[in-house]
Amino acid sequence: METERMLEVSEIHTFYDTSHVLFGVSLVVNRGEVVCLLGRNGAGKSTTLLSIVGVKRVNSGKINFMGQDITGQRTYLIARLGIGLVPQERRIFPDLTVRENLIMPARGRGAAWTIDDIYGLFPILKERRNQLGGTLSGGEQQMLAIGRALMTNPKLLLLDEPAEGLSPLVVDNLVQGFLKLKQEGLTAILAEQNVNFAHRLSERAYVIEKGSVRYEGSIEALISDDELKRKYLTV
Repeated sequence: METERMLEVSEIHTFYDTSHVLFGVSLVVNRGEVVCLLGRNGAGKSTTLLSIVGVKRVNSGKINFMGQDITGQRTYLIARLGIGLVPQERRIFPDLTVRENLIMPARGRGAAWTIDDIYGLFPILKERRNQLGGTLSGGEQQMLAIGRALMTNPKLLLLDEPAEGLSPLVVDNLVQGFLKLKQEGLTAILAEQNVNFAHRLSERAYVIEKGSVRYEGSIEALISDDELKRKYLTV
């Protein structure tokens, strides 16, 4: 059975004002797989995700999603096509309750994800459903940010450093949630510095360094290559 290609990023170049940040980045994501984008802080991982969703306009190259050229489209149109982003800053609404944060982006009747589904995925959110978002712990806010993105019923989920700043116990809880999502057929790009976290969730990896892809292949092969890890992933 032929693999269905969901996203194809081809030779994109992205600038911040006059600063050239991405240099011909290319990657592919197939339906039903979780791909990790690894690299040190400042390597270009976040810019790659923001370029895909149109927050950062690419200067050249092409982005194709489900057979449609989305290069240069506005972010809200890309979101409507089915790409959800969980940003590094989480950006929940601190003065709304957990339940209100989840209900706000819901797509309405017929959507695949309901608020009860989110509570089943992250039970702590059900316990905190009437609590203001700004009073949650960092891990709970991350779960809320993921739940909020799922409520838009995305076909492709982009996650920027979801394990950053979280305790090992909370990271384990996140992993269990993601594993449930994978069983549901989640397609995702996971931008991470935490190689062990990424290893638990993905099969394929891209390593980005100074705005260019330096490695593409199995995450198992990457994990076992000490020279690659030393060169591109260690602080």
